[in-house]
Amino acid sequence: MGHPMFEYDAALTDEIFDYCRERLSLDPVPLDYGSLTPEPLPTLEGFITADGRDAASVLHFFKEHLALAVVSIDAPNFLAFIPNAPTKNSLLFDMVVACSGLNGTSWLESAGVVVAENQALSFLAHLAGMPDGSGGAFVSGGSSGNLSGLTVGRDVGRARHPEIAPHTLRFAISSDAHSSIGKALHVLGVETLLVEPDDHRFTLATLQSALASDPHPETVIGVVATAGTTNAGIIDDLEGLGSYARAHDLWFHVDGAYGGASLFSPTHHQYLSGIRHADSFVVDPHKWLFAPLDCAALIYRAPMVARTVLAQQASYLDILHAGEDEDYEWNPSDFAIHLSRRARGLPFWFSLVTNGTRAYETAVQSAIDLAARTEALINTEEMDHVEMVRPSSLSVVLFRRLGWTDEQYTRWSHQLLRDQIAFVTPTKWEGETVARFAFLHPDTDDELVRRVLDSMRP
Repeated sequence: MGHPMFEYDAALTDEIFDYCRERLSLDPVPLDYGSLTPEPLPTLEGFITADGRDAASVLHFFKEHLALAVVSIDAPNFLAFIPNAPTKNSLLFDMVVACSGLNGTSWLESAGVVVAENQALSFLAHLAGMPDGSGGAFVSGGSSGNLSGLTVGRDVGRARHPEIAPHTLRFAISSDAHSSIGKALHVLGVETLLVEPDDHRFTLATLQSALASDPHPETVIGVVATAGTTNAGIIDDLEGLGSYARAHDLWFHVDGAYGGASLFSPTHHQYLSGIRHADSFVVDPHKWLFAPLDCAALIYRAPMVARTVLAQQASYLDILHAGEDEDYEWNPSDFAIHLSRRARGLPFWFSLVTNGTRAYETAVQSAIDLAARTEALINTEEMDHVEMVRPSSLSVVLFRRLGWTDEQYTRWSHQLLRDQIAFVTPTKWEGETVARFAFLHPDTDDELVRRVLDSMRP
């Protein structure tokens, strides 16, 4: 007999699998309540004991109480922030990853994981027009990917400009860049050249204007562009900024955590063609590419440069780099600020392989098309109580309810969730509180959109 914690429990396994089957079979997935659950959360005081509790009863407690206090991010009526809609195949394979105890840290330990994840990364790099040999690793999210990519960009910039004091080096970023960009640069001790965009779009012209008026443009070592801003879905001038960066030996980082998935869109992929200039690029399959949390793809134009910067060195890790053929050694731990990691890219790889790229194209396109139809509906005379804030972009729609205060938006948002109609949260746009749809799930339909808009009527 081994340790009791590691003994197989057939009855508990059946209970867990039954719960998973039930959850997977839900169509649609219920929204649930988050913090607005109609019943107060029960206290967990005393739950952790010396001898443990019956597992089946704890599972039942979770199902009946705790699970209801979590808004289902994969529900078709989750329209806030950036939703998550993992395919059934990706969820099932995430169970395989967990049950197999799969590790995704190194080639030595996990060659079977690495070759599959690298196939998915190579496919994304090819779709983005990046050169053969591009690659990287799957990380936990866009924030981690941005931090890792910018770390490499910082060190490359320092090496290119040893004559400039390291603490004065800067990256040019838009004031509309994701908050993780500024935070990453702060962590890295790198200053910013904050560029005011043109109608919230970072363009070559705005960059050149900022550089021309700056007293020390030579300290700028990189440019960060966004392929689909989180708040409004706006795509920066990737072609102009990328071409300029390449011509001036500046590190070009593209944050496509949300909008990079539109590379799959038949109508919008051309707006992302400038990603081919990127030195580092991030796109999150756990957002608009229908993978489970947590999964972001970090791809480098020259991954061996990233490896030089990021690979961790320690005596007990020497074996990871001691193979006979370096060409076949690919340690995901070498390409980001992480070491131990789960095989988080495998569920995306399995879903992409089993569903095929055409299914991804239609699923991504459906959200873009719904945003366009929603804009058209808001602009009709029958919707005289709402108006567009700006044209929709990708799958994001910003609109306002005429005459509403901040408090009215909040009450409306909470009531929608209490009534289990939808999860829609307000946002700020140029200092004004407005409403925002973020479409992602291909099963979100026009009927739901109309119902939400009608709920705002006087």
